[in-house]
Amino acid sequence: MAGFFGARDGARLSKQQFKRQLDRVYRWYTLGFVLFVVVLAGLERMGLPRTWIGLTFLLATIGLYAGIGAMSRTTDATEYYVAGRRVPAVYNGMAIGADWMSAASFIGLAGSLYLTGYSGLAFIMGWTGGYCLVALVLAPYLRKFGQFTIPDFLGERYGGNLPRLIGLAAAILCSFTYLVAQIYGVGLIASYLTGIAFELGIFLGLGGILVCSFLGGMRAVTWTQVAQYIILVVAYLIPVVWLSVTQTGVPVPQLVYGFQLEKVSAKEKELAMDPKELQVRALFQQRSEALADKIAHPAAALAADKLVASKKLEDLKANNASVAEVSAAGKALAALPKNEAAASQAWATAKAMADVKTRPLNGMPAHAAQFAGDPDGTPQEKELYDISRRNFLALIFCLMVGTAALPHILMRYYTVPSVREARQSVTWSLFFIFLLYFTAPALAVLVKYEIFTVLVGTPFDQLPAWVNAWNKIDPTLLSVADVNKDNILQLNEMSIGGDIIVLLTPELAGLPYVISGLVAAGGLAAALSTADGLLLTIANALGHDLYYKMIDPNASTVSRVTVSKILLLIVALLAAYVAAQKPADILFLVSAAFSFAGASFFPALSLGIFWKRATGPAAVLGMVAGLGVTSYYMFTNQPWLRATFGISSPVQLWWGIDPIAAGFFGVPVGFAVIVLVSLVTPPPGPKIQELVEYIRYPDLRNS
Repeated sequence: MAGFFGARDGARLSKQQFKRQLDRVYRWYTLGFVLFVVVLAGLERMGLPRTWIGLTFLLATIGLYAGIGAMSRTTDATEYYVAGRRVPAVYNGMAIGADWMSAASFIGLAGSLYLTGYSGLAFIMGWTGGYCLVALVLAPYLRKFGQFTIPDFLGERYGGNLPRLIGLAAAILCSFTYLVAQIYGVGLIASYLTGIAFELGIFLGLGGILVCSFLGGMRAVTWTQVAQYIILVVAYLIPVVWLSVTQTGVPVPQLVYGFQLEKVSAKEKELAMDPKELQVRALFQQRSEALADKIAHPAAALAADKLVASKKLEDLKANNASVAEVSAAGKALAALPKNEAAASQAWATAKAMADVKTRPLNGMPAHAAQFAGDPDGTPQEKELYDISRRNFLALIFCLMVGTAALPHILMRYYTVPSVREARQSVTWSLFFIFLLYFTAPALAVLVKYEIFTVLVGTPFDQLPAWVNAWNKIDPTLLSVADVNKDNILQLNEMSIGGDIIVLLTPELAGLPYVISGLVAAGGLAAALSTADGLLLTIANALGHDLYYKMIDPNASTVSRVTVSKILLLIVALLAAYVAAQKPADILFLVSAAFSFAGASFFPALSLGIFWKRATGPAAVLGMVAGLGVTSYYMFTNQPWLRATFGISSPVQLWWGIDPIAAGFFGVPVGFAVIVLVSLVTPPPGPKIQELVEYIRYPDLRNS
């Protein structure tokens, strides 16, 4: 196996022989992985502690990926950048599937469907539709062009370093945003598996990422991603199949979750009118009103809070209370806001959370409701319905064009031997992605049914141990509080983040902890596989497009690869630092990356392939304009970005479109600018027009 991954065997073997060797290697790998899980399950029954199981999964999987990276090390430019252009279509499809199954898909997608219901299907429809665009509009043409990176294409097609430089900046922006989300997912999973601090988990997982991509580049990343796909798809399917069996007796959740959705809808109506739920919602309403009063009179409210906290601490000391009670009171006093501005911000955040909990179903929409509002209701309900529908369609659009333009996905089509296999890769990748995407809606419904019918109504002192365990990892992901003091958990007394829905599914289903470790290892594989591809995209863009193409065209192959490796290390550490700050939820970060990619690349790439008249100045202005409009809309309207950059101007949504779909405005602007500027600037030279003719008509028989 070391010889297979480490030498250029594929170059010496025929395509059929190379694929047969791959088949044999991955069959043995899959068998070994199954035996590994079985052995761990047996050790769990014999009393192996959960911490050891989690640590074993973490170290074994990271060690595996690092081992493949070490065996695939190379300094050959073609091997490092495009895996020697010899990856068979089916394995490239698996690698693309793993590259695509990011932390957002594996961890966040089912969670989003759990929290938002029908509207969450926009992610599945947009991402799947994006691969259709890739197959029809970009992949085969880019493969025939035959460069290493997307900025490479822009530089050659539009004739100059300025389009390459703008493409380089855009590739780094969207890839870095996406990368932060993956490393955040790595930290979350590593802390869950081992109990270590979130920040330490980030840097532990980063080691596996770096060893793989640092040593072997695209060659190592490709064979690692195939191994990661096998782990993540098995890990995703086992818990949801088990839930389906326990709830319906049918082991095919994709076929029966519609019946469970009917039961969930009936339970939603029951919970919405439950007297205990109404009581809890009323208490949160009182809390919201009290916070509103504090916000209206911040100076007096802050002084009163400090007085109460100080008096409590003094009383505890005077009555010789326990050290733990005195310490907790001291921490509560120290945690109070330092000034009126900080107090007002904290109270506003708390009020927003309380307002959500005054609504039925913990603020979640009915799962089967297509859009918010009512098309036949009051004017306000009609407006809400229209806005909800517009946002649904806008998000689908952004995810489609973003998928078709993500540099780390498009790079994978440079690794296959021919144009024909580039098309076949898209087909295989759609199949491998389908296995997960067709399952995610079922998982969301089955988990919601389990929580509504089993967890809700459980006495607080009988809640499963995993509730407290997740609360310790991060209270923002899962917390419970007995608001009405009846010792019974109500739905609105539980706060749950979408990022943990998949990870807690095995424990919710009552499966052995080894399956929880397996699911976490699958999530880790998803995050690491995408992080590998993103890191390589950024490092290659800097090392190849900036250093080699623009700074030192005479650089040797070894120095080019070395520079890419150094830059890869720097980018990885910077992304880990940003992720450690917990900037936003995974799904927003990923969606922002799609808007950035779609607005900056899709117009320039598609017009560059299908319109000979598109010019270099037009492409530069189009990319800048599209990215500028998208960034402006996102930065001025997204709450976390507004707070981070101190933006205090009023939020102004255009047509009610949420900032997560900012690319909805940037992409049309990019197209319009490229078309208009191309018409008033001199056409490209004959050589570039001949190049466009060449890439537009791939000869599938001879490619």
